Amino acid sequence: MKDLRSLPSVDHLLQIPACQQLLLRYGHTLLINTLRSQLDDIRKDGKKDLPTEEQIIKLTVDRLSLMTKPSVKKVINATGVILHTNLGRSPLSKESIAEIEIAARNYTNLEYNLSSGTRGSRHDHCEELLTRLSGTESAMVVNNNASAMLLILSTLFNRKKVAISRSQLVEIGGGFRVPDVMRQSGAKMIEIGTTNHTHLSDYQEALASGVVGVVRVHTSNFKIIGFTSSPELQDIVEAAHISGALVIDDLGSGSFLKTENYGLSHEPTVQESVKAGVDVICFSGDKLLGGPQAGIIIGRKDLLDKLKKHPLARAIRADKLCLAGLSATLIHYLKDEAVQEIPVWKMISMEAEVIKQRADNWMEQLHEGKVIQGESTVGGGSLPGDTLPTWLFALKVHSPEKMLKLLRNSTPAIIARIVDDEVVFDPRTVFEDDEIDLITSIAEVCTHHRITK
Repeated sequence: MKDLRSLPSVDHLLQIPACQQLLLRYGHTLLINTLRSQLDDIRKDGKKDLPTEEQIIKLTVDRLSLMTKPSVKKVINATGVILHTNLGRSPLSKESIAEIEIAARNYTNLEYNLSSGTRGSRHDHCEELLTRLSGTESAMVVNNNASAMLLILSTLFNRKKVAISRSQLVEIGGGFRVPDVMRQSGAKMIEIGTTNHTHLSDYQEALASGVVGVVRVHTSNFKIIGFTSSPELQDIVEAAHISGALVIDDLGSGSFLKTENYGLSHEPTVQESVKAGVDVICFSGDKLLGGPQAGIIIGRKDLLDKLKKHPLARAIRADKLCLAGLSATLIHYLKDEAVQEIPVWKMISMEAEVIKQRADNWMEQLHEGKVIQGESTVGGGSLPGDTLPTWLFALKVHSPEKMLKLLRNSTPAIIARIVDDEVVFDPRTVFEDDEIDLITSIAEVCTHHRITK
């Protein structure tokens, strides 16, 4: 039985030179609280022998080091999933990162009009870019697309009837459901049609019953195939406007580019919704747009003015870092250079020959594995079921799961996947600047743990 009376006090430990150094590094409060927690754990651990003072300090240093490491870490995405929601979705262009750094390091004109010397609006920073690109009258940016939809519904349809097709009552990541968002907004949801069939007459009947708004939600993270039908967006808009109702289009991914040009299925574009006459459109900034997390709202000026004045708009507004990065992303589209500069589109448009050459180079450098054909996906709730042909570097190992775990614990962490009991790495989603770290980590895992067959 250990004698807890021999355990040194916090005050005693603080007098030790090593702890004096820790005081300078971590500060008085954090060090004391950590020492107390460490001593409490020693009292509870059930071990027979007490650790020495040096061991207590070593345990405390380990604890402090772990506590003060940022939890958001760099990851090399070798999965081939371009918009990997769990890995932060869209990586940003160099120009976007540069603008974010400038905004982070300095004071900015976030809400200051430099011409007049008076208070300005943060909405101004992206509005002109968005209206130019989309051809709409007005625009605003909030912190994500779910909050964009919540703001729209809360402002325009609180205690009012809104029609939505049953086929569009979707659940997005994390268990968030469109019906829940609609109820939270105060809108009275009127379900129309069936899971697989919604006709224009369903909309017309709902509009005749007092519905003042129609919401279309693009089912971007799943597909219903087979015996299905739904009316064209333009026909829905015409029917709604005849009745004096508004149409809201939640595009989800919100692409400005035609995905079918890159061997993918057609994804509804922002321009198509605008052309159809939709009153208010919302979409994400960090999916197919390729920018930072944001909810983008575009449409009629009179309606956007109401959104900007709603109390909820302040609670979900975008910060200066988001606006700086988003502005730079939008400029890529304005300059017709999105495919060349935005990582998401560079990955989508990457030629199979280029991917194969990179995979071959990895195999040659490691003297292990083989190169096989495979498939990449867009991910991020975009283009479900669609794949892009790719080439994979594959390793046959004794325990694929063990190798994935070892790679996840490397620095930087590497996320790969298993195909047919082999660990595979897709060059499409690995930045060229990260190839040395990738190859080095794979080599270390294979050498030190002897897991290759």
